[in-house]
Amino acid sequence: MSTALSPSFALHNEEVTRVWQAYRERCPERVPMIVGLSVRYTIFNNDANPQGYSFRDFFEDPRVMYEHQLRHQWWVRHHLLQDAELGPATEYTVSVDLQNSYEALWFGCPLEYRDGQCPDTLPFLTDDTKWSIFDRGAPDPFRDGGWMQRAWEYLEYFRERAAGDEFHGAPVRVGHVPGVGTDGPLTVACSLRGATEVMLDMYTDPDYYHRLMDFIVEATIARIHAYRERLELPLESTAWGFADDSVQLISVEAYRRFVLPFHQRLIEEFGREGPNSIHLCGNATHLFPTIRDELHVQSFDTGFPVDHGALRRALGPDIEILGGPHVELLRAGPPAAIEAEARRILESGVTEGGRFILREGNNLAPGTPPEHVAAMYGACKRWGSYEADA
Repeated sequence: MSTALSPSFALHNEEVTRVWQAYRERCPERVPMIVGLSVRYTIFNNDANPQGYSFRDFFEDPRVMYEHQLRHQWWVRHHLLQDAELGPATEYTVSVDLQNSYEALWFGCPLEYRDGQCPDTLPFLTDDTKWSIFDRGAPDPFRDGGWMQRAWEYLEYFRERAAGDEFHGAPVRVGHVPGVGTDGPLTVACSLRGATEVMLDMYTDPDYYHRLMDFIVEATIARIHAYRERLELPLESTAWGFADDSVQLISVEAYRRFVLPFHQRLIEEFGREGPNSIHLCGNATHLFPTIRDELHVQSFDTGFPVDHGALRRALGPDIEILGGPHVELLRAGPPAAIEAEARRILESGVTEGGRFILREGNNLAPGTPPEHVAAMYGACKRWGSYEADA
């Protein structure tokens, strides 16, 4: 495990500024590279978490959540090469972080802590109890009696603590609570009911399926509006980003029939003009052209597996695509294999139009050596140049 980045932070940050400015102006000099990761990367890293905090500590103690996020940002800024500002920050940001469990928790799923993994939720709507969620009604945006109520309490703790607080000489800013966006109605339904059960409900109990999706979408819209108002965010928006990883489970025909109408309702509410963006892990690329055309989506954050060249040909040169090597390859290496895979992707045709961002596919795994990330970054700088193609 390396210690700190050796190149000059100032030189690196100047290059990063230039790379992103060129990308935004649609005259890129090379492909930008980013790394997507959460605090799980540093919680399961003894060097970055010398206190030995667990996810149970992180979730249940706002002090731990606050302090570890600061250490996480410092560690990432000093160890992971990417096209982001590195070195000491001018300010640090802490937000309430319940990982991808927040939405299922809000709807009533129980939380389970798992050794060596992120916490996750368990389905609770069985065949015998699945109608009970409608009797109970949509949860209150602020007083659900569970984790999202606690999230707002954590936010107040963060605000009180951050007032006048500094980390490595820089001020601490407080962000938001989870719930201003959504992980997607089908993904939420699968969390509440179980993926197999939801897929069966589509065909064996369509009345229930549509009522459940209606319930989730209406509650989600109400929650987002309420959170925007309390956080003093703009109440109206014409462009939006969201996710719904579970759509990878279904065909284009099933997506149009069972999910698209609910996505359209969300887009009409929050992104009716676009350009919108979507994050979809897994093998969901068969749906991308439909999503592009029906939801005004112009940016796709992908996972694995993805045929990047074929995806570019399917979407055209004007659509932004984010993606890259499988996270297990990045974790296990060796660096030469990472470089080769990054080169293969960069030379697949995905860079046509200058709208590709290289990243891991998808979310950097704990235990990934910084040297492996550096190998991908080196490959990006070597084979991601547009000047070389000119």
